[in-house]
Amino acid sequence: MFNELEDLFQSSTIKPTFNLVHIILALFIFGEKEEGIGRYRLQKELEIGSGTAKSLITKLKEKTEFIQTLSDSNIRKGHILTEKGLRFLNIIKEKIPIINQGDASILKDIIIESQNNYLYYCLIKNASNKLSNGIVQRDAAIKIGGIGATCLIYNGKDLIFPSITSDPHTKVEANVFNYFNTQLSANDFYLEKEDVLIIGVGNNYQKSRLAALNAALTLVDN
Repeated sequence: MFNELEDLFQSSTIKPTFNLVHIILALFIFGEKEEGIGRYRLQKELEIGSGTAKSLITKLKEKTEFIQTLSDSNIRKGHILTEKGLRFLNIIKEKIPIINQGDASILKDIIIESQNNYLYYCLIKNASNKLSNGIVQRDAAIKIGGIGATCLIYNGKDLIFPSITSDPHTKVEANVFNYFNTQLSANDFYLEKEDVLIIGVGNNYQKSRLAALNAALTLVDN
């Protein structure tokens, strides 16, 4: 899926300091901002430096032609997805259709260290066969600056935690299950058997979103 992005990491001088998760999240953000988004806003959303944001935008424009400059006399200059970029984003969304802010007051009982932290969640379609005990996903969340990640599997009836022992899987409480059903249906998505939900935790919303998405990417074929 991500072969088209390999050129973004090529450099004859200094190796890019952005990661795959920054590229994918940037495409999601460009897709949400039809009015265009500038370098400084992207830098803040991705928690990267100014030079890294500039490099990422340049490569997305010149190497993949996924974005283009939007310039109008009445609005600030920014960037938007091209048709090629939108097609690629839609391919990603077939596997990860949604990245949303989570409600800590509802999810606190299933999240380690949820107090005073921020949450985002991703839905990953038909991915439970790639998930074992959630340790890989937790580590991916931490690697990108998050605090951790919690994984849930939909077995066709309940949302359950991946088992780390031979004990039966533990299911989440009804209020958590209903919360996710309501959130997803509001965006025209529905849980199907073998779907996975990952909740990323961070000390701000930007880091929690990166944590959730980086964890989700471990369940997506490259």
